[in-house]
Amino acid sequence: MPSDPTANETPDHPAVKIWVDADACPVAVREIIFRVAKRLRIQTTLVANQTLRVPPVEFIRAITVPDGADVADHEIVKMCEADDLVITNDIPLASRVVTKGATAIGMRGQLFDDATVHGRLASRNLMEQLRAAGLDTKGPKPLAAKDVQSFANQLDRILTRLMKKKK
Repeated sequence: MPSDPTANETPDHPAVKIWVDADACPVAVREIIFRVAKRLRIQTTLVANQTLRVPPVEFIRAITVPDGADVADHEIVKMCEADDLVITNDIPLASRVVTKGATAIGMRGQLFDDATVHGRLASRNLMEQLRAAGLDTKGPKPLAAKDVQSFANQLDRILTRLMKKKK
């Protein structure tokens, strides 16, 4: 049986954790998250309002929350801590976790941190107002292989930075 992934954790240096807003997480992105979590032995939690299958690994788990607007988001905000990583395309959720000191990345590899999330939130709110006024703003493009690669690269960069910070 594998050892406890938090065995190297101390009160002064807790382990990095990954939180995934999993309701709309593409399978290709989820597979990358699972591979990285296994390789680095990082506590990874997928939060969704539907039952998700996760690998039978002790430090990867899924939490199913009740249906409802932003229920998964509220749960992630409640559980994440400073220097954790949250994976989401939800910019309001990213803004909330960044306020707590966490870092967030989108499914296409976009970084949401204190320097970027506020501008992205303002743009998102503007687009929402334009859609409410009847303007066709078009939705996001389908996830492409280059997007998945950008996500994988950003995930590696951010985890490397966070893990060095925790030492």
